[in-house]
Amino acid sequence: MILVGVDGSRAGLAAVAWAAREAALRRMPLRVVHAIPAWALETGDEGPYAGVARWMREGAETVLTGAVDRARREVPGLEVAAEPIPGDPRPALVKAAADAELLVVGNHGLGGFRGLLLGSVAQGVAGHAPCDVVVVRETATPARGEVVVGVDGSPSDEAVLRFAFAEASLRGAALRAVHAWRPFEYGGVPLGPEDLAGEGRERRLLGEVLAGWGERYPDVAVVEETVQGHPVEVLRDASDGADLLVVGSHGHGELAGMILGSVSQGVLQHARCPVAVVRVRRPGR
Repeated sequence: MILVGVDGSRAGLAAVAWAAREAALRRMPLRVVHAIPAWALETGDEGPYAGVARWMREGAETVLTGAVDRARREVPGLEVAAEPIPGDPRPALVKAAADAELLVVGNHGLGGFRGLLLGSVAQGVAGHAPCDVVVVRETATPARGEVVVGVDGSPSDEAVLRFAFAEASLRGAALRAVHAWRPFEYGGVPLGPEDLAGEGRERRLLGEVLAGWGERYPDVAVVEETVQGHPVEVLRDASDGADLLVVGSHGHGELAGMILGSVSQGVLQHARCPVAVVRVRRPGR
């Protein structure tokens, strides 16, 4: 089952459209949810707050009906269920995603500050959800039939590549594996911009990480790309026109206590296409 959270915003409806197409590709049902305060769901027709609770329930029904209509326009005949869920959106969506294969949200919603690139709900669920999460931008560049995956040589690459190859195969798209690297530094100063030995080393690393995946997914054309630069900037540029950008929830060098890795956070803020954050569990967690 694919779960999508909506709030009545345009970003939420964009997430519904993306989730509907993804559900069709995966041949899964779609569940649409909208979070409202628990007391509004539990309050009956009597009492001092009954009118407010009824108004909130009716608003939720309007939001959900609009979302279901959007999903069915996107994919006629798709199996879609919709319901309000109790609580603050972030914990409510995380709880609702317990049985989901994928959680989809918009990059910001009605509660986001104007100009904020990534809403608190999107960032919160990407860091805490028990499943993989896709954050969909309200506006994105036209897709070019390519999935981009960020590879960093960390243990998370296995899960990230599994997701990325599967998505590329489902879409009949090419896969561009991007590895960003920076030269060794001495005293804060790079040893040299023409670090050819370093570039060769990074290319070998990328090749080693990708070894064997072509045999598992012979239908996916793979482009290997090593780029010198900061991972967030490199992946931001690579996302321009991509169908999907895939990263891990944690990567090489991330602090153990971080809920969501710094590169993942940066990519969510600045990517120009939908971003999949693949859940990577650390040892012992």
